[in-house]
Amino acid sequence: MPPVDTPANTHGLSKTAIWVAAARAIGAREPDLQVRNPDDLAGKLLGESAGLNLDHPVVAGLGQPYETAMQDIEVASTVRAMTERTRFIDAALERAVASGVRQVLVLGAGFDSRAYRFRELLAGARVFEVDRPATSAFKRRRVDVALQGPPSNLTYVPWDVEQEGLVEALAHQGYDLTQPTFVIMEGVTMYVQEDAVRATFRFVAAHPPGTSIVFDIATTAMIEGFRNMDLERTPPAVRAAVERLMNMLLDEPWVFGIALDGEQEFLAGLGLQLREMLTVGGEESVRRYLTRSDGTTMGAEAHERALAMRRAAQEQAVAMSAPEQREKVRQMLRQQELQNAYRIAEACVPSSRVG
Repeated sequence: MPPVDTPANTHGLSKTAIWVAAARAIGAREPDLQVRNPDDLAGKLLGESAGLNLDHPVVAGLGQPYETAMQDIEVASTVRAMTERTRFIDAALERAVASGVRQVLVLGAGFDSRAYRFRELLAGARVFEVDRPATSAFKRRRVDVALQGPPSNLTYVPWDVEQEGLVEALAHQGYDLTQPTFVIMEGVTMYVQEDAVRATFRFVAAHPPGTSIVFDIATTAMIEGFRNMDLERTPPAVRAAVERLMNMLLDEPWVFGIALDGEQEFLAGLGLQLREMLTVGGEESVRRYLTRSDGTTMGAEAHERALAMRRAAQEQAVAMSAPEQREKVRQMLRQQELQNAYRIAEACVPSSRVG
């Protein structure tokens, strides 16, 4: 008898993993194929929204018509960012396989669906999904119920970071460090201490040329902003949204970022070469991933309202400062905006190494 799909109990799982998967599921309902989030399996892997242990507008949006959900600023902003992220990584994966890569490693896999969405593309490759034991077990149950089981070339690697190293955990499952590999580290770096991030990039750099890694990264200014957040000083118009985000991050705080524009130097010091990088929400990323065939952009109405609210909050901060300080405050706010650059990048093992 096949498994029965019932509301999934997600207590104990990563709330941020649920949050971003829900955003991908909503983005997959966008009518325009040119900007639609290609992750049409995110909703199936999550299961019924009633069972999701997260009270957030993005989760609520799963049960709403697409256009209604996208009127909410929190929903639209997350859906837009996840669409950019998903499509950037999908394109890099397709390039890697076209170049001959036959091993794919997904670190912190969560609800990542690429092993299932790209079954045909990855038929000649081995795929390894690494995550905490509880998350990995939940994922396997959802795959059995919603997708009739995993592809035969997929290996789940439950990894308890306190019990063994990543290399050892992978080696037990037949991972081949001598093979060029495409590594996905999506939505991970900001939650991991710097030493562990560096160790992971060094692990990737130990692979042969032809290996690459895609990852997203916050700036140190963003990390400091979260760490020093004062809700009492947050503009009332956005206070509830900020409070929801901070509550969601209580058990999964952002702890690591790289200084703005320091990505290339950081990677080079670990044996990797920056291949491509986009600022999420930046001009090029919006043009490439969010611009519809009619020239409008996904979630434009809510996005414009969010920008207007931000401008109003900035002007209020300027108005509340002493007249002689106002220009200095404006410059400081502009600099803060530049510093809060959330980016998605691909780095590779150089074809020639020194030493």
